[in-house]
Amino acid sequence: MIETLLQNLETLLLLLFAACALVGASLMIVLRQPMRVAMALISTMVFLGGIYGLLGVHFIAAFQVLIYVGAVMVFMVYVIMLLEVRESEGRRYSGLLLPGLVGFVLLVGAIGISIWRSLPAHHETAGNAAYSISKFSISFLNDYWLHFELT
Repeated sequence: MIETLLQNLETLLLLLFAACALVGASLMIVLRQPMRVAMALISTMVFLGGIYGLLGVHFIAAFQVLIYVGAVMVFMVYVIMLLEVRESEGRRYSGLLLPGLVGFVLLVGAIGISIWRSLPAHHETAGNAAYSISKFSISFLNDYWLHFELT
């Protein structure tokens, strides 16, 4: 019973961190003030570190928080403060907002279709899925994380 409770808690935290990272990433696209965009990026990176920690790759989680949030973002915030960016009297949103929304809808649709196809109802056995989220995440975090980080 305690194991199922812990698994449910981990799943709940994973979904919460993923939702918060998605909100932070969305705010980075929508916000116009550079300091607020930097803060949204910092929060997104912290929540990604939490996701990595929950997935069991604590080394990457520590690097995410220490290097990206601690060093790179502090430097970026320092540069933004030195630049003295003033408010512009231009458009409220970027001209790339509409193409970004279209790309986001296409991405969510592709992810939804892949999740739908990986459900056990579409296969004879649940473990026979050719492309499942669990197989992807295991191979990504075990075999390809270094390639991803280097890229």
